[in-house]
Amino acid sequence: MEFMLYVLFHFMRESSEARRANGNKAPEGWAVMAGRVRQIDSFRKQPSRIAAGSQKTKTVGLLAALFFSVGIASGQEEVRQAPMQNPATAQRELDELRSVVAQLSARIGTLEEQLRKKEATERSSLVAGGEPVQAAAPSGAAATGGQGGAGNAGGPTDFLQGTTLNLTFDGYYAYNFNRPVGRVNLLRAYDVSSNSFSLNQATVVLERAPDTPVGRRFGARLDLQYGQATEAVQGSAANELRPQAYRPVFQAYGTYVAPLGSGLTLDFGKWASSLGVESNYTKDQINYSRSYLFNFLPFYHMGVRAGYNLTPKVNLTYWLVNGIQQTEDFNGFKSQAFLFTLKPTSTISWNLNYYFGQEQRDVVPVLNPGLPTGPTQPGLPTTPLTPTPNGREHIFDSYLTWNATPKLTLVAEGDYVVNRVFSNSAPAHVSGGGGYARYQLTPKFAIAGRAEYLSDRGGLFSGATQALKETTFTSEYKFADGFLTRFEWRRDSSNQAFFLTDTPGKLKKEQNTATVGLVWWWGQKQGAW
Repeated sequence: MEFMLYVLFHFMRESSEARRANGNKAPEGWAVMAGRVRQIDSFRKQPSRIAAGSQKTKTVGLLAALFFSVGIASGQEEVRQAPMQNPATAQRELDELRSVVAQLSARIGTLEEQLRKKEATERSSLVAGGEPVQAAAPSGAAATGGQGGAGNAGGPTDFLQGTTLNLTFDGYYAYNFNRPVGRVNLLRAYDVSSNSFSLNQATVVLERAPDTPVGRRFGARLDLQYGQATEAVQGSAANELRPQAYRPVFQAYGTYVAPLGSGLTLDFGKWASSLGVESNYTKDQINYSRSYLFNFLPFYHMGVRAGYNLTPKVNLTYWLVNGIQQTEDFNGFKSQAFLFTLKPTSTISWNLNYYFGQEQRDVVPVLNPGLPTGPTQPGLPTTPLTPTPNGREHIFDSYLTWNATPKLTLVAEGDYVVNRVFSNSAPAHVSGGGGYARYQLTPKFAIAGRAEYLSDRGGLFSGATQALKETTFTSEYKFADGFLTRFEWRRDSSNQAFFLTDTPGKLKKEQNTATVGLVWWWGQKQGAW
């Protein structure tokens, strides 16, 4: 279309100028036009300028036919009216015009044939159940990795459109001034080693989130995690029947957003628990070390969850899961949770969560890995516990985050947990709370603090009845977006002699640690991971 408009423009202009210069004679204008058509056609034949199989071909053909029909008729009319001073010259220019028309007709025929072949290919692809073949992008066009739909094909890697690949490396050095036997920091989730250069975690996150504005209602996420955090968070045989089978897989779930109201989000798989304000990735936390409450509350769940925005400020999420840290269910009873997220203002977020279920195994654990209990399922226990525990656990969890100013963030958290092994057993209780504060002094430097109290009645958390306290001070320097370091001082204390020392069998009521943590991360995912 652009070609014919260009030809028409130059024809009108140059014919008018030729008539004025030659006493209103048309033949010279046609000669100029013939030369211009050949020049433009030669320019258009360059590969980088032609979009083969364009849908505009038919329009170009019709416009070309109409244009030249009118032009020839007009030219003949002009020739009949103008005095023929040189018949030989007029005949030569008319022959040249006919030649140009023949060339353009051949060109249009070629383009129409390409269009027919393209349409035939698309029909064959649809019959075979494939996606329509997309026209090739113009040369020099940049490939995009945006949140495109599955049908935005244009190259062999288009199925990755909207996918983010993210990596993090988290390491530290900690020193425990008790100089404990075995260099062990008790009651820590991640910074478990003293006087050792340590790899906390190295993680790869691959995610393709749903994008309903472009029509993609499904997505998936995979987090592969390695290091000390993996052993601490996912390696406990107390909950997992075969922990070694799933240990590197921190999260793996698929998502579908059902077109109901504001959108019902459904997930199936294994995901990080949202009980408690702290989470797995250090870069997104206020401090480097984690609180007692993070260490005690669930790390992950396996099952189904559904989330729905009741209003723009209220979200309700429901879980139906195997249990706490159970990729494979060890008792056949499914636990449940109701989670409310309230956002009364843009600076306040309040979470109210209730979780309940049976969290005692009903089979005798086996050494894993060990001799197979069956031909295809090695490691799964087949000996039932008698009597079978039937007690339940209840978790009431709440936390509030307030961005008081653009530089100051305040967090409060409170939890109450009760558990019975049998329905008529005496309960074990854990109750606790914590306060967090973070202040951004400069764009690169921040300070933060945490104070926490936990009452462990019955030893549900620590294995002993005691009252625990901890205070933590953290300073952070962010070298760049993707690299930060944190310096941390932490003091743990108890009303009982509990913490290890350099003398076997001798315990203290406190431990003090100094830690330097280094965190790198990179990838396309924005915000918290």
